[in-house]
Amino acid sequence: MIRPWLEPAWRRLVEREERLPHAMLFAGPGGLGKRELAEELAARLLCVAPDTTSGLACGRCGGCQLRLSGNHPDLIRLVPEADASEAAEEGGADALAGSRAKSAQILIAQVRAVQEALTVTGHQGSRRVTIVDPAEAMNPFTANALLKLLEEPPDGCLFVLVSAAPAQLLPTIRSRCQPWQFGYPEAADVQQWGASRCDEDRALLALSGGLPLAAERLGARGQGAMLARFVRDIGTHPAPDPLRLAGQWEGWLKSKEAIAAGFGVVELVDWMQRWVTDLATLRLGGRVRYFPAQQDRLAALASQLSIAAVSNCYNEFVRIRRVARHPLNLRLMLEDMLLRYARALSDARP
Repeated sequence: MIRPWLEPAWRRLVEREERLPHAMLFAGPGGLGKRELAEELAARLLCVAPDTTSGLACGRCGGCQLRLSGNHPDLIRLVPEADASEAAEEGGADALAGSRAKSAQILIAQVRAVQEALTVTGHQGSRRVTIVDPAEAMNPFTANALLKLLEEPPDGCLFVLVSAAPAQLLPTIRSRCQPWQFGYPEAADVQQWGASRCDEDRALLALSGGLPLAAERLGARGQGAMLARFVRDIGTHPAPDPLRLAGQWEGWLKSKEAIAAGFGVVELVDWMQRWVTDLATLRLGGRVRYFPAQQDRLAALASQLSIAAVSNCYNEFVRIRRVARHPLNLRLMLEDMLLRYARALSDARP
């Protein structure tokens, strides 16, 4: 299935199938469906008889059956080892590195495995496709190893790099790829997505900045319940007792529910940043972006804030976000964040 906001790009890919370069870079915000688009392109290229109307793979031929079973030798997914289990569930041959501890990076050994795999003749003479996602997960050594493949690609090979942070890629990698830049979905497409959804889904969509697939992932993990608690805890005036709430949140982040939902301190700090962003936007006369369901509550809080206080609070949260992934002391970090938020709320508007 092609998402409505990706249809124009899909049509261009289908039209240019015979003229595709050896490497493309799908760049744009996370949660758009760039990986899905890369998968659909790979499926089409490995299909014997794609549908003439939609351009999608038929799903029935031998190539499609191999791909759907996860055993197609001409489809390689180069992903961080930490994401390998999820990638394997989607089908296809992953370039993995055996029993080594899982890494959040794409390792050089994985690229070497791809190099070896691509020396073998393609199955039934079909194209061979390697999807690299996220491309920014490559360290410099890995990127340089991949660069050699991009500079001298084997015949019939297509590399699709997927990235939400293309500026982090080596310039030499970017220069070897045809850029495909994806922006945020049109408002009409987002509204269409949200029309048949429940209030929780729409709240997650707003929290995700209007990125439907990001909202779907949050919902699938059960983060709707996390969001409801967050709003309940933080959206009061005067601010909740910082030390008490920090203790509650420490226990919350360590709970089975939060762990199962993939909700940790990084996500919590991100949500705090977005909450303060909405406060600042309202204070400056703008519109709520991330928490529209809390418009009235945010407006009441913003009306009592000074611009300087909320700006300083946001800047401090940016600093906290930089260390949130590996805090030296979780409780102290939460206390620091909530004390700064409480201080901003207590600094009355002049």
